Amino acid sequence: MPRRISIAPHLSTEELGRADHQAQEGLESRQYQIIWLLAKGKTTEEVQEITGYSRIWIYELVKRYNQLGLKGLGARRKGNPGHPPLIDDVTQAQLWQALQGTAPDGGLWNGRQVADWLTGVTGRKISRQRGWEILRQMTFRLRVPRPAHTESDEDEQQAWKKKLVTELEGLRRRYPDAQVQL
Repeated sequence: MPRRISIAPHLSTEELGRADHQAQEGLESRQYQIIWLLAKGKTTEEVQEITGYSRIWIYELVKRYNQLGLKGLGARRKGNPGHPPLIDDVTQAQLWQALQGTAPDGGLWNGRQVADWLTGVTGRKISRQRGWEILRQMTFRLRVPRPAHTESDEDEQQAWKKKLVTELEGLRRRYPDAQVQL
């Protein structure tokens, strides 16, 4: 039979029960409930059965509660602002201005060129993938010109477009109630 988990006496079982019922969020309430059940003498298996939490997670929660008290319970990610952005607003505005022009090699911008440009400006190594993600985040697309057909004739294409417009107008006159679209 496994050894019972010992709960540090930060609060009495009644106070833990009240904290469970007064919790604002479900996660916080569930964690208070786990500690409360263990403090009342329930086994880890019984707490697993009641709450649906794994044994490893229950042990982790008890360890945090024993070390930190109530501060160790609840949604601890609330106050976490996250990682600072890779580029600040000023650098992003500078990049936007640079993207309006041609790329450093005279071609079109791509992820590698954005990463190289940002590495030069920020002094931090930025990967090609991150350069591509930033390019996409700024609503840019990889602009590669479409290849021209070797046998295409520009004059013939323009004549076909004009002919199409006149045929479309003729169809609209002939069938005024029909929906004619391109």
